[in-house]
Amino acid sequence: MTKLTQRLGKTATALALCTGLVFSAQASADDIAAGKEIAFSRTKGNCLACHHIEGGKVAGTIAPPLVAMKARFPDKAKLRAQIWDSTVGTPNSIMPPMGRHRILSEKEIDLVTDFIYSL
Repeated sequence: MTKLTQRLGKTATALALCTGLVFSAQASADDIAAGKEIAFSRTKGNCLACHHIEGGKVAGTIAPPLVAMKARFPDKAKLRAQIWDSTVGTPNSIMPPMGRHRILSEKEIDLVTDFIYSL
């Protein structure tokens, strides 16, 4: 095997791994739909109590509208952390700490994060 063939083989392997990571990092349509259901649920996320979200009925006006979330939170992990406990970054936040108070499970927070990030 020549050095060029070895180098191309390693490059192809690295490219395949990176492509897999990109696809695995993207939420599925089912996850986004499940996150929307939780976010809109009055017994779970209840995001509409405070936030305006497109498609929601009787949306709240006391918190920022949830639009252009990828631009506002380029790092999806920071958005998740905000949902888990907004008082860490904003001590006077009135948003319930969904994770710290166990309002939502870790999986539900992941699903809501996927949905909100898709807005």
